[in-house]
Amino acid sequence: MFSESFRVDNKTILLKYLELFMFNFELKFIKMKKVLFIPIMFLSLNLFSQDIKYGDGLFEANFVVDMMYSDDLKNYKVTASGEAGPYGRAYLSYEFTSNLDVDGQGEFTGTAWTQNGEEITRAILRGIYRKNGDVFKLYTLDNLSNGKFILATGQLDMVKKTLDFKASYVE
Repeated sequence: MFSESFRVDNKTILLKYLELFMFNFELKFIKMKKVLFIPIMFLSLNLFSQDIKYGDGLFEANFVVDMMYSDDLKNYKVTASGEAGPYGRAYLSYEFTSNLDVDGQGEFTGTAWTQNGEEITRAILRGIYRKNGDVFKLYTLDNLSNGKFILATGQLDMVKKTLDFKASYVE
């Protein structure tokens, strides 16, 4: 009934089925690669991130601003004193600059010394600041003479003359 040109044998059906299967498989494989690419990309970014491990000794440090002045109305110097958790009485001095001339933010350097009983600890203070409304938010990483590092975030309120930090050791 059919002519020779329309005759289909099992071999032809099998080849067409395999061809369709391979085409379908390639489409699914391409979609699967796209679906897997995004999670793998995010996971690989985490491999290059660094974790700062906070120590067990989280403490608060609260200071009163004793003096603030500027020699050039561009850089500001601040001194403060107060209680620094396990370090007892503390005296700080900072110099705030904005070397990149970005409005409302910059960097600071400073020194500190504390006394708790007979134990005296000195520190080098380095960090960045950003104006946040009517206060300044400070982020600092401090190097202490007892061999420890402290990571702290704080708030400087020039109107209330307060400087408050939450600090922790870095392991």
